[in-house]
Amino acid sequence: MKAQALHGHLDALLLAVLERGALHGYAIIEALRVRSGGALDLPTGTIYPALRRLERAGYVASSWSTVNGRERRTYQLTDAGGRALAGERTGWREFSSTVGRFLGPDQPPAPA
Repeated sequence: MKAQALHGHLDALLLAVLERGALHGYAIIEALRVRSGGALDLPTGTIYPALRRLERAGYVASSWSTVNGRERRTYQLTDAGGRALAGERTGWREFSSTVGRFLGPDQPPAPA
């Protein structure tokens, strides 16, 4: 799945990944890939700018640490990020319910 297809949803996905606990950037990318069954194999050039945007918005906080001699930036969800995620989930349920009325499996074909 291309990053373009996620337009408008990437921030919510990142917040949901961080809901389970603080992670460094590569671990976030890996969690997206694993939880999506490989469908979300996104490049760092997509993920890191989004994380910085979320940090500027106050939805995530980051800190630096050294692991095996390498600097790592770890991101964690803030309280504001948790509230934003709850709002994203509500919006997603409403959106998917509405679209499902048109594209769901139980929809009859359009009349000819």
